[in-house]
Amino acid sequence: MSRVQTGLETLINDFPEKIRGARIGVVCHPASVDAELRHALDMLQAAGARIVTIFGPEHGARGEAQDMEGVADLSLDPRLKVPVHSLYGATFDSLTPRREPLEGLDALVIDLQDVGARYYTFVWTMALCMAAAGQVGVRVLVCDRPNPLDGLTTEGNLIKPGFESFVGLYPLPNRHGLTPGEIARYVQQRRGVECELDILPLRGWRREMYFEDTGLPWVYPSPNMPTLDTALVYPGLCLVEATELSEGRGTCKPFEVAGAPGIDPEALAAELSRQNLAGCRFRPLYFRPQFQKHAGKTCGGVQIHITDRRKFDAYAVGVAFLQSVRRVAPEVFAWREKPYEFVADIPAIDLLAGDDQLRRALERDADLADLAAEWARERAAFEEMRRECWLY
Repeated sequence: MSRVQTGLETLINDFPEKIRGARIGVVCHPASVDAELRHALDMLQAAGARIVTIFGPEHGARGEAQDMEGVADLSLDPRLKVPVHSLYGATFDSLTPRREPLEGLDALVIDLQDVGARYYTFVWTMALCMAAAGQVGVRVLVCDRPNPLDGLTTEGNLIKPGFESFVGLYPLPNRHGLTPGEIARYVQQRRGVECELDILPLRGWRREMYFEDTGLPWVYPSPNMPTLDTALVYPGLCLVEATELSEGRGTCKPFEVAGAPGIDPEALAAELSRQNLAGCRFRPLYFRPQFQKHAGKTCGGVQIHITDRRKFDAYAVGVAFLQSVRRVAPEVFAWREKPYEFVADIPAIDLLAGDDQLRRALERDADLADLAAEWARERAAFEEMRRECWLY
């Protein structure tokens, strides 16, 4: 099987003159590798670039920090001995590069593997970097990477005005079907983010591809995204972050398992199965997270087993999971009330869902068919604009 060439490889192999001898900053993480698992920092340096600064997104440039864990503002890369500036600290302002480390750069290279869901923060780090670079006149080189969930399918709904946050700065569906390069094009052309943008394209990628079709190795881009199966369920099961239920962090199957102490697994699995959700089955189980929510406590819940990727709708399953827990264990269910991704005055579920309609519908145990139909209309209206941003 021929494999896909990433934007990083396109830059190194086809356009090395763009970086040779240039003073560059690099926004990267552990999955910024080529097919031989060589990291972008090593490849860029070997190609003649002068790496003078590194920017680390959420989880850090080397990927060791857990979710929503602030990373120190400034450190020294242990290998290259250049400064590493954190783009995930204690405040929303920390998400944007400061002017000083950008000044004097010839280019800012961004190479971040996304997972195809709008909550995943790396594309929003990219957007904020584009805006900051534009303000100081630094050219931005975005090395494109495959959308691991395919480039066709969308799920969920779009963010409404007033509900923007770091889990969705601009109105994309929960599963958006775009590559990072296409999102860069979207935020420039449709959202007015101004910068000198150069997208290094993929070679050989087709929109119907899942990640395993690309011939590229999966390197988990964040600590709780270990496999492609994790990414497949994430557009829906990330909603569990907005509750006091466990989304499986602290287990070997984050987002594939979910539950909480006091839930009867058999009852929950039966309620979910009753809804005839396509492309998956629900296995009752007990699990014990080793860290984060309910650490060290036995939780009852389910594991989601995907049986048909093409029919599986992760967002519909995530919504059904919340509704089912409310029905079988209402005394266990609770929304997250703590601040979420630097926002304290809007419930986390509203930020993830994009508005307050889902929360209100779940709280009154409403039939969600009308809401799902409205989501489909929103996605259909978005489709024409999405196609204008396609690169492939």
